[in-house]
Amino acid sequence: MIAIINATLVMRDHYIPDGCIFVEDGKITYFGEMRKTNIPADAEVIDALGAYVGPGFVDIHTHAACGHWFYEEPEIAGERILEHGVTTVLPVVYFDRNKENFLGDTKRIQKAVADGELPNFGGFYMEGPYMNPKFGANRESNPWRSPIRKEDYMDLILQAGKDVRVWALAPERENILDFVLDCKKVNPNVVFTVAHSEATPEDIEALIPHGLKIGTHHTNATGTLQKYPECRTPCVDETVNYNDSIFAELICDSRGIHVDPYMLRLVRKIKGDDRIILISDACVFDGPIPEGYEGVDDINFDHAGEIAGSKMTLDIACRNMIKHTGASIVDVFKFASYNPSVAVGLLDRGEIAVGKRADLVFVDHRMNVQKVMMNGEIQ
Repeated sequence: MIAIINATLVMRDHYIPDGCIFVEDGKITYFGEMRKTNIPADAEVIDALGAYVGPGFVDIHTHAACGHWFYEEPEIAGERILEHGVTTVLPVVYFDRNKENFLGDTKRIQKAVADGELPNFGGFYMEGPYMNPKFGANRESNPWRSPIRKEDYMDLILQAGKDVRVWALAPERENILDFVLDCKKVNPNVVFTVAHSEATPEDIEALIPHGLKIGTHHTNATGTLQKYPECRTPCVDETVNYNDSIFAELICDSRGIHVDPYMLRLVRKIKGDDRIILISDACVFDGPIPEGYEGVDDINFDHAGEIAGSKMTLDIACRNMIKHTGASIVDVFKFASYNPSVAVGLLDRGEIAVGKRADLVFVDHRMNVQKVMMNGEIQ
């Protein structure tokens, strides 16, 4: 048995100062205040030295980690992101990959998982293929502009199979429901998101009964419809904000470029702390830095000089969220651990609770990662 002592435990809605956690067989068997606990004499003791200890981060949306694409180097990307406290990751396969690439990318990542080289794999986040071709980094290379046809997509669904946790899509695409229903035949529990879209509220809400429950990188690549000159009409952002059942993903960079700090605070006020998910959306691009963005070091730009995801990991996103919104450490752990776990159905993790996986991250007051435990083992 492992006993973690002298920790400030980060719970879903409070702290437990001077706390301890017992771990056996990769699971949490006890947590509480040290003064109320007898530490077994034969326990392996890990002294947290007063650090905050919270559930391991769950990054449901990232393409890369620390300069390494998951589809090219899944082992290295997984190792790098684990060092930053991400004990569960959903690697992204992106819409700019053609069918052959899509199949190859998923096979490569699945092989790494089977070989034990990507132990923090939690499933795929498929950002495509069927999104609105008007949006997204590298959209000029989108090979999926043609009509949605079963003969084009069925191999993708079968290859990725039940490893897919999330399919991102544009609800306004013609025949999108056929695709949704075929995805659900293979994996009834799969989750859908509204992504790279200019869908109407009606388009989006029609898919909620079929499992649409996330807004992909909220307020980014979300179109605005106008029925009349000078009149802004509701589109993706408003629909995500309005529907209590939909989680809002947020990319929280240091300058508030993906999502303005005022918008972050507004979204938090509207959605509440139970429906916010922090993501890194990390990519690897080296395009030209546009005028006015000099010195920006935590986001990417594609070959056209447009914003193309971040260079962050979730520990950094949490730190930025604290700065921009006044959120507490309790809050950001919820945004980066518990909420994403709930959203994608990974209910065996994401919080400190008896019976949950012993995925834990030790941080200081600035969210600097000091130590990481996954499945009860220090990494």
